[in-house]
Amino acid sequence: MRRRVTPARRTGAAGAALVLCSAGVLLGVAATPAQAAEVSFATHCVPPAGIDPVDGTTKVEITAPATAKVGDTVDIVWKFVQAASKNPDIIDLPANSVQPSGVLKAAGAQAADIAMQGPRQNPAIPKGGDMVLSDMKGTLKLTTAGEVTLTPDAYTVNAMSTDTKCTPKETVQKAATIQVTPGSGGTSSSSPTQSATPTKSATPTGGTGQTDFPGKEVQVPYACKTPIGDKNATSPVQINAKKNGGDYDLTVQFKKSVMNSPADIPKDSVKPSMEVVLGGADKGTVHVEGPTNAQPIKSGDPIEIPDLTGTYKPGASGTSTLAPGVLTIKALGTTTTCTPEKSLVSLTLDTAQQPGGASGGTSTSGGSSSTGGTSSGAGGLAETGSGDHGALKALGLVAGTAILLGAAVFTFMPKRRTR
Repeated sequence: MRRRVTPARRTGAAGAALVLCSAGVLLGVAATPAQAAEVSFATHCVPPAGIDPVDGTTKVEITAPATAKVGDTVDIVWKFVQAASKNPDIIDLPANSVQPSGVLKAAGAQAADIAMQGPRQNPAIPKGGDMVLSDMKGTLKLTTAGEVTLTPDAYTVNAMSTDTKCTPKETVQKAATIQVTPGSGGTSSSSPTQSATPTKSATPTGGTGQTDFPGKEVQVPYACKTPIGDKNATSPVQINAKKNGGDYDLTVQFKKSVMNSPADIPKDSVKPSMEVVLGGADKGTVHVEGPTNAQPIKSGDPIEIPDLTGTYKPGASGTSTLAPGVLTIKALGTTTTCTPEKSLVSLTLDTAQQPGGASGGTSTSGGSSSTGGTSSGAGGLAETGSGDHGALKALGLVAGTAILLGAAVFTFMPKRRTR
């Protein structure tokens, strides 16, 4: 027997549905305001080691708060909906071997280049498979009330110690907007992700007694010269300082290798060093160096750079900056020298001049010395290298072969297959 639904029952059901919908609306209003918008843009990508550039389309989704206050530090997420490439039919990429980094442009009430970076986290990518890139994160400290727009810009894909650099070919549409209202200082994010501006780590002399000053991790693009041509690599570098009287004990950390070993290398054969570039109130360089490799390095394995240490004796009073400079790696009787393509400040200190300090003089550490007076611009950095050109050329040829093989991973899939 069919049960008859009375008008009263229909009204009750509709009323219940209306109540549920209303509750959903109320819950939506109460949620923390956030937005996620997708944009796509034509992209020009340049793989390493002389491989022809390739054009493709990038699709990304930017997530950021819809509203915030002046003084807030907001977290921003860049999600790759589609990378501009596929993995070519050459090699399977293992899991957790690909890492993206890039720049997000803030404009409107506040202009800034926001450094974005994702973890080296990806599923195994077979030959011909879509490139799967992790979400990149960054932070922005809001300084001005008004509308702040966020727009994706250039990004880099790193795998097997090689970089593919991708830049927009067209004007990219804004992907998110933050309405910033006046505030009284706001809150700070505890996220370890990079901020849009260099970290001012130290306090003025006679301040709170702080002794440890961590720097900001910066993505340093290195140009390494070999007899067979230029080789490029990007590595995240961080400069930390610990105050020791009027001096600072420096520790330079490389978060990943800049190159793979072209041959089997025995232990105690690789010696890295760097000239940290001073700027701001101070001038010159500070020599830092690391220990030799404690274990043998197999051919094809990354040459890991240990922590580089040295002592910075300030040569001027005021605000001084420290940036990664020329990196030198000595191995198997040869010298590889890598020069930053631009100066990126990792640490800012408020210093007090010390007798015999760095400004216009000489900084020493561990028996090694470097003459000061070099400006903080990368163009003024001195280059050092081995006089043994025959051995360097032999190592360069082997290394060049390894780099070319690694770079083949970033041969982008063309729209049609060619012979």
